[in-house]
Amino acid sequence: MTRKPVIAITADHMMIRDIMPAATAYDVYIDAVIHAADALPWIVPPVAEFLDIDALLDRVDGIVFTGARSNIQPYRYQGEVAPENTVQDPQRDATTLPLIPETIDAGIPMLCICRGFQELNVALGGTLHQDVPGLPGKLNHFAPEDWSIEKRFAPAHDILIERNSELAKLSAAKSVRVNSIHEQGIDRLAGGLDVEARAPDGIIEAVRVRDSKAFAAGVQWHPEWDWRDHSLNAKIWAAFGASCRELP
Repeated sequence: MTRKPVIAITADHMMIRDIMPAATAYDVYIDAVIHAADALPWIVPPVAEFLDIDALLDRVDGIVFTGARSNIQPYRYQGEVAPENTVQDPQRDATTLPLIPETIDAGIPMLCICRGFQELNVALGGTLHQDVPGLPGKLNHFAPEDWSIEKRFAPAHDILIERNSELAKLSAAKSVRVNSIHEQGIDRLAGGLDVEARAPDGIIEAVRVRDSKAFAAGVQWHPEWDWRDHSLNAKIWAAFGASCRELP
């Protein structure tokens, strides 16, 4: 019997009903790991310095750094103090940011999505725009929260895929329409990352880790949401899952 790869899924620290702290991961990530990547999910709680990274990496075949409602704390990339109403998750920052470089060094496949995409850039020394929709000449990349969930995650704008990129190998199309639900975005690209795709306004939408030992990429959109009906998203999950199965 062929052993399925085990893929870790990063969780958020949230308060349930404002009284009970919990580690949470959205079902769409679990579903995509099981069905799109053909793997077993393993949720990793945001326990910061109490996470034994070496022990985790010894036991998993891949990691998904998920999207989240919260933003990365600006001090992590020498950014300006965020507005008071900004949702943050210090425990997640303290868990994922040290984990990303170790995952790359260990050659463990990883897929970084939305917040995870931003974490990848910050973990490797890059910086972020805190308010992409507020930048002059940029698209509104953040869908209003009072929209229905289906409308919020509907395709919103095209991405322009870089020639000779890994994404170009997965898609014959030069542009693909994707969803868009993010306030933050990459400002200064971290060293060691190559751009795979941009939005029409120039915002970086996909990156890969240069010279990585395994699949190591990030996307600003949410491929976990509509992979059953979206060819590129399905191929991203399949390529990630295949890389996880290649580990010895």
